[in-house]
Amino acid sequence: MSNLRQLPKPSQEITDFEWETTPYSVKILIAHLQHIIEEKQKNLDNLKSENQWLREQLDLEIEQGFEVYIPSPPEVILWAVIGFILTVGGTFVEAQSISAPWGWDNQGITITTLGVTYQIGAVLLTGCLGGRNAAVLSQIAYITIGLVGVPIFAHGGGWQYILEPNFGYLLGFVFGAWLCGYLAFKNLAQINSLFFSCIVGLVVIHLTGIVYLIFLSYWHGLAEGMSLPQGIYFYSFTPLLGQLAVVCAVTLISWIMRKIMFA
Repeated sequence: MSNLRQLPKPSQEITDFEWETTPYSVKILIAHLQHIIEEKQKNLDNLKSENQWLREQLDLEIEQGFEVYIPSPPEVILWAVIGFILTVGGTFVEAQSISAPWGWDNQGITITTLGVTYQIGAVLLTGCLGGRNAAVLSQIAYITIGLVGVPIFAHGGGWQYILEPNFGYLLGFVFGAWLCGYLAFKNLAQINSLFFSCIVGLVVIHLTGIVYLIFLSYWHGLAEGMSLPQGIYFYSFTPLLGQLAVVCAVTLISWIMRKIMFA
């Protein structure tokens, strides 16, 4: 019981006389309550620490969720190879579309050609999925191997292909692929951002092709006596609607695949 008399006062507002005259049972109860309060305070401090840790982890997850995925070097090489294969294959495969579902009852399922190949679609798809580096590497490889003599261009191959009016568009693949891949990975994968990336890439390809047509028409002349306006119309305006349809398909495919692969 002597130890109870030595218990510290729970508050400085209590005088020594009041504390000394306090019954022992009350002092025991006060000491017990103080012990409970201390334990509750420790638990509360632990909960606060855990809550702070959870908040930090949640903030980290949220930040990571808004980070754009950047392909690693092995992935870049893989996508460059895939892009090269797709570009070669797309050069010789004609793009087609099917009739709208609401007309299937009357006309059945009909297939309509778009008047273009999947070549530009392959270029832009590589940029949207593999990024700028993979897209550029795939197109540099495509042009280099074609100029060496392997017939992977639409009209063959070999160094003399630089005299073809459409060679400027092939050069545009390099610049268009780089810009498309750059813009596609600048933000998180969204339909509108991927579509914008493809449109910008397509515009760059056509601008490069037109500039080359202008240069070629003054330096060597276009094939078969074609005038410059005729060349621009034939190589840029004629296939544009079909290429826009291909761009829409590339946008949808790349959006789905980005969500699957990089989510």
